[in-house]
Parts: sequence; structure tokens; C-alpha cells
Amino acid sequence: TLRKPISQSSMADWASKNLNMHTQGIFRRRISISNMLSWNGGSIKKPMLITSNRTIKKEACEMFKLVQSYMGDRQTRMDRNHVALVTVTKCWSMQGLRDELYIQLIRQTTDNTCYQSLAWGWELMAISLAFFSPSPKFQSYLEGYIYRHLDSDEKIAQHIKELVDLKNKKITKSRKKRKQNTEDEGLPISTYAKYCYRKLQKVAVTGGKKGLRKPTVEEIMHARNAILTPSLFGSSLEEIMLRQQNMYPGNKLPWVQTQLSQQVLALGGEQTEGIFRIPGDIDEVNALKLQVDQWKIPNSLSDPNIPASLLKLWYRELEEPVIPQQFYKECINNYENPDAAVAVVQLLPELNRLVLCYLIHFLQIFAQPSNVGRTKMDVNNLAMVMAPNCLRCQSDDPRVIFENTRKEMSFLRMLIVHLDTSFIKGVV
Repeated sequence: TLRKPISQSSMADWASKNLNMHTQGIFRRRISISNMLSWNGGSIKKPMLITSNRTIKKEACEMFKLVQSYMGDRQTRMDRNHVALVTVTKCWSMQGLRDELYIQLIRQTTDNTCYQSLAWGWELMAISLAFFSPSPKFQSYLEGYIYRHLDSDEKIAQHIKELVDLKNKKITKSRKKRKQNTEDEGLPISTYAKYCYRKLQKVAVTGGKKGLRKPTVEEIMHARNAILTPSLFGSSLEEIMLRQQNMYPGNKLPWVQTQLSQQVLALGGEQTEGIFRIPGDIDEVNALKLQVDQWKIPNSLSDPNIPASLLKLWYRELEEPVIPQQFYKECINNYENPDAAVAVVQLLPELNRLVLCYLIHFLQIFAQPSNVGRTKMDVNNLAMVMAPNCLRCQSDDPRVIFENTRKEMSFLRMLIVHLDTSFIKGVV
């Protein structure tokens, strides 16, 4: 469900307080907010947003050229993947540039008369959202902008036509015209907007790419491909099963779930101290995530904490948790009753029931006394680290969250101890 974003008047109010108003002409007249937020074919001499940071001031102007290069509005010798990489890396490394990039993209995708340029601007926004979120202060503004484009393809085509007609009346034949195109070249803008809207909701919570390794060209290409081909991470269980239909038509469980679980066991995870509690190296986890999204499991893995961390991430990032939201209350109410807890599992949709039973069966291996002696991860510890990945409390009240966390852990503990998962052996 989409939240109702801030109103247009609130967005105008935000812009008037935060935009670094530019001037033009010999009298240095201030440009209006609407002009500040409309496509610009030239360069900018200062940032779009108010800042006192000298580095940001300098980098912002250079970044505007990169945005124009990616959108095809400025000539460059770099290919578009490299332009995106340089842009994203600047913002990923320098937090103060992130809002600046998003406001520049808002500007360059407003009143843009070239459809291809417009589409590439939205594409760069989608790629950027895979790596970093806007600041909380700027998020509602960006959300409002994206929201207005969720169902606007006809309006955009009509608006471009009107702008082109207006320009053609004003422009003289002797002056060079910018290439204009109102026909669709690629995806509809609403496709980008819908993807960006979902991505923004997620990245605002997860915080984007973590680790010390800078973004790579492979990650840029992966982020672009994800616009049309949903990732195995952050999608719904139904979407994931639909995606694997061609490659693994007979599978009843998500390939990513079974493969990562088997990798943890193959690398001796059930004999590894602190498994699921000690995180794997974040850069290696990111690298494995990229491979898994291409349906590959590398042979070079040696640390079971890497697939274990990625497996936890996969559960945590599911669009809807393994135990769907409508069953949450029932889980919380039956956190001390083994029979009632097991009964809840039987009520789940078939796919969710299978995925949850596979997970519980997997955790039951680690809960065996012979393994607990090595891992130091008894049933209580296993429930503590895995419960947040299976159940999601919707309350904003810290007291409710705190109280429910204990109940979530207890509910999962009940399942690990009492749920009969023998039927899941051999199911893939």
C-alpha cells in the first residue's frame, strides 16, 4: 500500500527553505523556484541545495555535468556505466552529496522535452536508490515527486508535446535545436517511478550499500537490470517463485533459500561457533549477493558466516515476512502455547508454510545438543537472531516493540522445539 506523500504546497514550502537560489544575467536576478526545478542545458555555478561545505559546493557542480552526461545532454568520452559509477561512488563516499544528486535529477527530469533523456534521468535515480537513501529531511520531498509520476505517462507525453510546440514557436530556424522526441524510447516513465517508489521505501529502512568496498560496474549494471528483472532480495515469495519457474520449474521452495541453507551446512556451519550471531564480512556478503542474484553459487566460499549472513538478509528483506502480517497478532498471543503456535503454521498460505517449515527444519539441525556444544547457539539464541527476520512488528511505540520482541522470540522457540518438520526432508 502506498502512503499518501506530502502535498504539493508542502513541497513548494520545502523548496523555498532549502534551495540555494541561483541568479542570472548582468543584474544577477534570482531565478524562480520553478526555473530552478526545470531542465537546464547549461552548467551550474553553485549547488542546488544550501550548504556551507566547500567540498560539496565544488563537487555538486561537477556532479551536475555527470548527470547531464548520463542523460545524453552533454558529450563525454566515458560510457554510461562508468558515468553512473563515478556519480554513485561520489555520493556513496560523501553523504552530503546525496540529496544534491536527487534534487539535480528532479530538476533534469522536469520539463524535459527529450523522452530518451528523461528516461535516462529516471534510470539514474533508480540506480542511485540501490546504493544510498536521501536524508530523512529530504525523503518526503523525493517521495512526493516520485508519487506524482506513478501513473502519468499520458500527461508526460502531452506535456512534452506542449513544451516542444512552445519552443518551436520561439526558436529561430538559424539556431541549433536540441533533439526532441515525444515518442517512447524504452520504458514508460511510470515503470521507473513505481520501481523508485518501492526502492525508496526499502532503502530508507536498510540504508543502502554497506561495507568498505566502493561500488563496482557490476553492481551498477545489476542495479539497472533490477528495474525490469526484480532481485531475489526484497521481492515477495510469489515473485521469486515466478522468476525461477523457467530455471527450476519443479521446485516447491525458493532456490535462493535452499542453496544458501545448503551452503551453510556444506561449509560446516553447524560446527561453527557463533553461527548466525557473528556476521560475515560485509563486502564478501555483498559480492555473494550479486552472484546469487545471477543464479550462481561460487566454489570459492570458505567461511559459513558469509552464506549465513546472506540467508538472514534474504529473510529480512522479503517484501512481506515469511509469517504474513495478518498472522502476527495470533503469533504474539500464542507465544507460550506450543499447540497453538504449531496451529498457526498450518493456517499459513501453502508457500509461506513450506518456506517457514524449511527454515525451522534447518534451525532444528543447529539446535541439536551435539551441535550446540560447538556453536554456543542454543534454541534460545537461534530464536533470538532469527525471530526479527520472520516476524515484523508494525507498531511505532518503543514499549510495544520491546514487549513484542520477547514474544516473537518465544514464538519461534516454540516452533523450533515443537514443530514436526520431518515431511520437508528432500523437498526443494
